[in-house]
Amino acid sequence: MNVVKDKLKSGQTVIGTAGNIGSEINFLANAGYDFLQFDTQHTPVEIKALAPKLASMRGKDAIPIIRVGDNQQDQICYALDIGAKGIVVPMVNSREEAAHMVKCCKYPLDGIRSSSGPHGEWGEYDTYREYMDAVNEQLLIIPMLETREALNDIDDILSVDGIDVLLVGPSDLSINLDVPLDYTSSIYQDALKTIAAACAKVGVAPGMYFVPEGISPEQLIEWGFRYFTLPWTDWATGGIRNGLDAINR
Repeated sequence: MNVVKDKLKSGQTVIGTAGNIGSEINFLANAGYDFLQFDTQHTPVEIKALAPKLASMRGKDAIPIIRVGDNQQDQICYALDIGAKGIVVPMVNSREEAAHMVKCCKYPLDGIRSSSGPHGEWGEYDTYREYMDAVNEQLLIIPMLETREALNDIDDILSVDGIDVLLVGPSDLSINLDVPLDYTSSIYQDALKTIAAACAKVGVAPGMYFVPEGISPEQLIEWGFRYFTLPWTDWATGGIRNGLDAINR
């Protein structure tokens, strides 16, 4: 029902790419990525406007994950109602904020999500209760760590039941550690290793919203990170050029 969650539970690394309102979703969703991550925090896109894009992903290999703009019940509900199988919430700085996020993501009695009928690809069930229980179990819940405050409270945040991935916001974390965009700084990289170690203790997958300049995917995996995105345009362009170069003309 949620291949990304299953892979993470088995210790695998999952890799996605950014999706947006203008992306070639049919292509990207079957290109080999585990997930497409849609952003409604730093893009001029309303959550509900993504509904056709998520609908086009039905039956595809990659799952849709949406970053909402704030830790608010209505935004999370909108994203889930259009079919998101993972929710990313930015700037989660405390145990209380993490617990609120989890509650907003889950149907009663585990949470406070409002119901408007079955949404998304979660399988077929005999009763509505079985459907809700399945969604509660399979949905990916992904709070973001982006501040010194969150770093200092990481163990309390990770004590909240239901978190699947603790996702680093690379740029904001560097700014809040006073090493803005200096991703090779020892202060920054030590913080990443601290995050990975804290996650490992409680079985939560550490992730990076994107792979920052100066750090390779292989380094992240070596440090324990198991969720991140990579851009696709250079690979697609390279593949097209290779195909054209192979033609004798």
